[in-house]
Amino acid sequence: MKASKKLLAYKIYLTLAALFITSLVVSNLIFQKFFSWDFFGIYTFEISVGILPYPLTFLVTDLISEIFGKKKANQVVIAGIFASFFSLLIIYVSDVVTATSWSPVNDEVFSNVFGLSIIAVFSSMIAYLLAQFVDIRIYHYWKRLTKGKHLWLRNNFSTVTSQFLDTFSVLFLLCSFGVIEWKLFTVLLLNGFLFKVMVAFLDTPILYLAVYYMRKLFNLEVGEEIDLDS
Repeated sequence: MKASKKLLAYKIYLTLAALFITSLVVSNLIFQKFFSWDFFGIYTFEISVGILPYPLTFLVTDLISEIFGKKKANQVVIAGIFASFFSLLIIYVSDVVTATSWSPVNDEVFSNVFGLSIIAVFSSMIAYLLAQFVDIRIYHYWKRLTKGKHLWLRNNFSTVTSQFLDTFSVLFLLCSFGVIEWKLFTVLLLNGFLFKVMVAFLDTPILYLAVYYMRKLFNLEVGEEIDLDS
């Protein structure tokens, strides 16, 4: 691959990594707000706003896995873990320092909004570790099994499995820490999982378009990956 093409590929990889990390960190910061959404009268979702950017992380890791390989996908996951724990440290320090008398946001308001973020980030990271590594492993298992064909199969199968694991794990931990009442566990699990599955099916065409564009841009065969380390 020409140097100019490889530089472009690296820039695209960094952009995808930035989208992934931003979505992950933001989802942990805004999780305390819940809303209801009437899905065309078929079903009413009651979910956290933190779930809105989260499915994007699985779309991005699937795209990175497809174009740049398993190693690069795992590197982005690890970078996301570091960013999340670093944001936790910043939140903790910000919560500890005392607000001035004229501060627009006082200590109580700040703690109410961000105080539970430490527990949320910890719970999310445990669930996230399990889900993302399972997602990447399943994705590449089906990629090898289908010899790079049937993109829809590995995308949806890996995402649905990992999303259930993620939703179950984070809700179990949040309920165990007392952040959410146990009586809400089942309904939030159902709502969260159904929403993520729906988004997973909807993002399949987006993944197909992105993969098609990348393969055409870099002249890649089906199943071929870009080696950014060579």
